[in-house]
Amino acid sequence: MRKPIRLLLASGAATVALLAAAPPVQASLVTFNSGHLDLVDIAYEDGALELGVHDEDNDVEYAADEVKVVVKRQAKVTVPNDPAFGFLGTPGVSKVWILPEIQNTSLVWPGIAAEEVETGTFTADTLTLSLRSVNGPGQLAIYTENAVGQPTVLADSGDGLPDTIALTAGDHLHANWAFDSAGTYRVTFRATGTLAATGQKVTSEPATLRVVVKE
Repeated sequence: MRKPIRLLLASGAATVALLAAAPPVQASLVTFNSGHLDLVDIAYEDGALELGVHDEDNDVEYAADEVKVVVKRQAKVTVPNDPAFGFLGTPGVSKVWILPEIQNTSLVWPGIAAEEVETGTFTADTLTLSLRSVNGPGQLAIYTENAVGQPTVLADSGDGLPDTIALTAGDHLHANWAFDSAGTYRVTFRATGTLAATGQKVTSEPATLRVVVKE
């Protein structure tokens, strides 16, 4: 028996309402758990600074929200037993997950790149990368180590944000990215520079990385 037209119309309206209320389907993220990856790739195009992610091994660029970075269990280490590393936790005791400055082929090798910015575009070829926020179960510290293993902290969400990192147009930086707890993080950056030709300050839109640290 056919349903009365009023029931068909009501059923159709209910279906449309359900579809309208349903959240949009998110495209699957490209997942990286190893390889050379510029987690912050800065470009200047069409009058705007832009931040993305660059897969250096395959020369593919992504928007930050298209990528998921996985920090494997193998990245978990004990904080060095040296007071200089106290920003990571208790030296010699605390555990921390580190994507290292020196490449380990089993882990993501994190870079910060300004290679796509032509020299002479910004005053003194200087750019400022700002770590705006870190949302997750713990803290993020970005730091380098010198030849004798002493750290220089570039950014540390543990002592308040924003923090800024000075970059030079055309350069490529590697540093340690250290997370002090397992879980999912959302890490937001912006870049700023002053145009050499006009003196105008240019700031990128915020870009947010998703990082999953495995227990």
